Amino acid sequence: MHPLHDYVAKQLADKLKSRWVVVWYDERSEFQSFVNEMRGGARETGELVAITVNGIATRLAEYAGSMFELRAAVEPHINGDTATALIVYMPGCARDRRASVLMELEKAGTTWEPQLKQLAKHVLLQQYTLGIVDEMIPYDRKVSYDDLARAAAGSAHGELPSILKSIFHDTSGNDALLAAWIVSDGRDAEIGSKDATRELEKLIKVRLGLELPTEVALPKLRAVTLRYVLAGELRQDLSCEPPTSLEGIPEPATRDEKAAVRELTRRLRSSYPDAYAALADRVEEELGLKAAKLLPGALSAIDTFRFEERALLRYAGDLIAARKFGDALELVAKCEQSFWIDRDVGRKAQWEATRRMAELGNLAIEIQSAVDKMSGDATAWLNAYVSKDGWYRLDQAQRRLEAWVANLEDEPEERPLGVVRRAYEDACYAMADGFTKALMKAGWTIAGMLHQTRVFSEVVSERPKPVAYFLVDAMRFEMGVDLAERLPKSSEVAIRVAVGALPSITPIGMAALMPGASSSFSVVAQGEKLGGRIEDSFLPDLASRKKFAAARVPGLVDFALDELLSQQPSRLTKKLDGAHVVVVRSQEIDHAGETGFSFQARQVMDTVIDNLARAIRKLAVAGIEHAVVTADHGHLFFASDRDDSMRTDAPGGDTVELHRRCWIGRGGSTPPGCVRVAASALGYPSDLEFVFPAASGVFLAGGDLAFHHGGPSLQELVIPVLTVRTKARESARPSAGPITVTALPEAVTNRIFSVTFTFGEKQMILGAIGIQVRPLLMAAGKQVGTVGLAVDAQFDRATGCVELVPNRPVTVAFLLTDESAPSVRVVVQDPATDAELYRSPNDIPVRLGV
Repeated sequence: MHPLHDYVAKQLADKLKSRWVVVWYDERSEFQSFVNEMRGGARETGELVAITVNGIATRLAEYAGSMFELRAAVEPHINGDTATALIVYMPGCARDRRASVLMELEKAGTTWEPQLKQLAKHVLLQQYTLGIVDEMIPYDRKVSYDDLARAAAGSAHGELPSILKSIFHDTSGNDALLAAWIVSDGRDAEIGSKDATRELEKLIKVRLGLELPTEVALPKLRAVTLRYVLAGELRQDLSCEPPTSLEGIPEPATRDEKAAVRELTRRLRSSYPDAYAALADRVEEELGLKAAKLLPGALSAIDTFRFEERALLRYAGDLIAARKFGDALELVAKCEQSFWIDRDVGRKAQWEATRRMAELGNLAIEIQSAVDKMSGDATAWLNAYVSKDGWYRLDQAQRRLEAWVANLEDEPEERPLGVVRRAYEDACYAMADGFTKALMKAGWTIAGMLHQTRVFSEVVSERPKPVAYFLVDAMRFEMGVDLAERLPKSSEVAIRVAVGALPSITPIGMAALMPGASSSFSVVAQGEKLGGRIEDSFLPDLASRKKFAAARVPGLVDFALDELLSQQPSRLTKKLDGAHVVVVRSQEIDHAGETGFSFQARQVMDTVIDNLARAIRKLAVAGIEHAVVTADHGHLFFASDRDDSMRTDAPGGDTVELHRRCWIGRGGSTPPGCVRVAASALGYPSDLEFVFPAASGVFLAGGDLAFHHGGPSLQELVIPVLTVRTKARESARPSAGPITVTALPEAVTNRIFSVTFTFGEKQMILGAIGIQVRPLLMAAGKQVGTVGLAVDAQFDRATGCVELVPNRPVTVAFLLTDESAPSVRVVVQDPATDAELYRSPNDIPVRLGV
């Protein structure tokens, strides 16, 4: 036969396969010749004829003037128990959808009403471009089946095969051909020498609706077409008047032409992303679009030109500055997956910062409203802070924003960032003011809550031995919640709330966590030092606490967090032999904050949480399955210096110690906006007095103005107590895992950089659909970076886990959170077992600023 017959037969066979009975209406009798071809000649009798359609045996019945006669002829063939394939051909008949004599037959099977020109076009487009096909099948002239069959067969009555298709032989389809021509002039000489320019012009006219000028060189035609296509897509994305520079560029007129323009730009971006970016930038520059004045929110998409993405990001910032946080979140959700953002990790990072700003602003408004309505006692305030959907989420969102911003090469616009920071500070002020008043009314006690001095006796002592006891300096409650989420899913994790000892400073909080504190604890001044006292032991510093704990706890081993993480497994196992309690101390957060490096503190906070999780898993492998994690105090943290109105003069008098958030001494005056409490009121047998700012203000004293603690705010006083059991298991380290990596940098020159991972075919053999992985940056045994975002993949921001689907590359953006690391390695772990699935073969040097 010929290609047209084969194509129509395949369509008909597909109908037969699905329903077995096909009632075929051919109102213009266009397919009579095809039916005769199937039958082997013209109709001779009214009997059904056995035929084969594309390998399917069936019977053919044909209408010849009487519907009732036809129905009677086919009924014997469809009423049996065994289904028989049947084609009922209805030449010259239009389908009657309401009162057809063949209604039962139609319901039992299916109907078919094909258009000859449409089917023929599909066949002809395999040989010719759209412009030629459009001339071969003009919409306003009748063309017979035989004519189209000859054209499809390439007979003398058809046209020669497409010259353009032979030139662009490595492309498939008209859009692919046009895209290849637009991005490169490499085939222009061949197009000219083979006189294919006219065919190209026809294709552009029919497919895109653009009438190109005649007798113009191909480079000019390409520039005109590119402008037309890009301007056409931009116009479709605008809900306002387009820039005046587009006025001289014609517009697609029909719906099909507009759809074709959008499909071509999509193909250009997906098949030739680098070339598209260069071409779009050039057209943007030529049309002066960077300076275009568009109404805010007038863009519905941002894929065409680079200036659109930047304009919408500014608009998102304007929404945040206007405190329209919900609108900003909607805008980010709509735009964060786009061509210009996905190809530039720096722009992706800016949109992520905007999302985090809007989330923080939203939470600040929500929680400020709840605080304003709060009227309960101190216990109710604390429960509101620590409940599942509690106020601690505000601190969590603030930390995540500040940690992210600290790693950006270019900080977000000052105005929106300042608005959300102020919203956070206002909510913290209201929270601290209300809670301090409730605490005073309750006599500085919170009924029914675990006190810090009972953590060792009621939690650590009750855990099976050996047990690890993590003492984390300045870890807020919300950081404890994050830590619980980052531990393996197989771990048994519970988190409790404890109320810290006042004042919330390190010598007091750490002493309160020592053994024996539940039965005898006081805050005293001895000489020029302040510290906790348990029985007759004065504990003003780390050395005295280590000596005290070693004397009270048989089989105690003490590590700093860094020391533990850098230990080789064999040496660690040897050191832990016979240990009952393993104390692990972390001072990274407090050290960075107290030494005035608030920028560094913002960077290390997330890293500390990840390294704590890593240390817990490392101890489990070494046989220490049980762990308790807690803190000496929390902290208040603001990204900038406090306003003068938030700074208070010190009380004076006999000052023992003065911190930003507390004064310890005797006598003096109580400044406005502050509260004074005697040590005896806190249960300490001492003559000391304490003065605290009532809200979130600070004293005029030494220390950082952004990071501080010592006072009675929820952020400072409420500490987490995590109990963890991680079953011991050997951590597998396969030499070659299923993860492959591309775009690994030769050196880390920015704190945020991207790497592309692919989960390969090896696992597909095992039937895997996808895996959860945790990519990390490691140096000298400890974590120094984490994933901040992932492109086109599911990403859990709380745990840093990314889902990899087989054979789909996923690009992640790493955040280097420890700039002191001289080099890093990229590591991919199984979050359930900590097994390494990938480790970069060589150290990657860190050269920030290069």
